[in-house]
Amino acid sequence: MLRGLTILGGCLLLAGCADLKMPQFGKRPSAPQSAISEPLPLPTPELSAPPPKPGARTAETLDTTTDEQRKAATAATVPAGGSLGKVVVTLGDPTTPGFWLRSSLVSAPVPGVIRTAGGVTVQVDLMPGEGAAQLSLAAFRAAGLSLTDLPTVEVLKR
Repeated sequence: MLRGLTILGGCLLLAGCADLKMPQFGKRPSAPQSAISEPLPLPTPELSAPPPKPGARTAETLDTTTDEQRKAATAATVPAGGSLGKVVVTLGDPTTPGFWLRSSLVSAPVPGVIRTAGGVTVQVDLMPGEGAAQLSLAAFRAAGLSLTDLPTVEVLKR
């Protein structure tokens, strides 16, 4: 009797694993269809940059913005639209160039500014998004933020 219940319990456990997917080592998972979208037009073209070269792996090679663009992005600006709130930001897709913040604070692309806890401001394109707020590699570097941190920034409209 006990042996039969043990076998039955084992079969039930294995049946519960039928929907689990085994990892495919060496293969990159494809992005879910809902995550693939057409790029939105940027409200501030001067903050955009060319995509990185294939094979780029370091922050220096992935960040294709110029020194002039970094200086322009960190130039003091007076945000006219007011604060949209504070968000904790993660590093966004490092292969997407330019200065941008993707968050649920906006429903359409608009020019904006982020302000770090240390008072550093960076002009960015605010892009609509879902889930965690994502900040571009170029904006992380221009703000002097560590790429491995989860900093809180204030988001303002320009």
